[in-house]
Amino acid sequence: MKNITTFIKKNKVFSALIVIAIAIGLIAIFAPVFAPHDPYEAELQNAFQAPSSEHLLGTDKLGRDVLSRVIYGTRISLSASLILVLLIFLIGTIAGILSGYFGGIVNAVIMRISDMMISFPGMVLAIAMAGIMGASVKNAIIALMLVSWTKYARLARSLVLKICEEDYIHAARVTGCKTTTIIVKYLLPNILPTLIITATTDIGTMILELAGLSFLGFGAQAPAAEWGLMLNEGRAYLLNCPWLMIAPGVAICIVVIVFNLIGDKLRDILDVRQEASESEAV
Repeated sequence: MKNITTFIKKNKVFSALIVIAIAIGLIAIFAPVFAPHDPYEAELQNAFQAPSSEHLLGTDKLGRDVLSRVIYGTRISLSASLILVLLIFLIGTIAGILSGYFGGIVNAVIMRISDMMISFPGMVLAIAMAGIMGASVKNAIIALMLVSWTKYARLARSLVLKICEEDYIHAARVTGCKTTTIIVKYLLPNILPTLIITATTDIGTMILELAGLSFLGFGAQAPAAEWGLMLNEGRAYLLNCPWLMIAPGVAICIVVIVFNLIGDKLRDILDVRQEASESEAV
């Protein structure tokens, strides 16, 4: 308990950001509790109502409460981005470790596939894949996963190549340590901090990209309460009903900024610890 208190006092900004991130997660989990209205209940007589005491963020073209849809959109957008980041983190890390540690034909195959994926503009390739598979949140996740894992693979590979030159890795091999032991005990603990920082920052990026696909019609489909789709539905009424785009737009900005700042602060904390451990070792 004392260590937690000390950590919070030493990293006040990071702690505050974590509290905000937890609050966002709770809103997503308990969306039915926080939403004042049913986000899918259409009441045409209440269409395009301006923000009021009954509808704090107004209503859309079908009379649905915008605040409720933004709250439910947190659940869809956040869960989809977390699943996407987890998938590309696992696939990219495993591919990078295999490529960097074993080299040879394994490295050649993985890196050539990676080069092929990188040679195309990522978002354009994701749009093409999502268009081929059909518009849905699941297909948008798959499309972005196929074009995003390469960053983690190349990062993990470069870290593994650097660590494999260390004396303790050579000593472990000479003493007969198994490959799995070397990877789990020596490689993973050294590469995970950098990869976790990247993954934390990528949560905001993936929210933007998923929202972008939905905005273009390749992600979530009506009547889903998803931020990118809400932006697409509200753009035709921007001049007369600006709240239809302002509400989901602000929600996207807040969540993206929070997770980007968490990634930055986490990098500062882990870098300091790594430097301290290295200085102690010396």
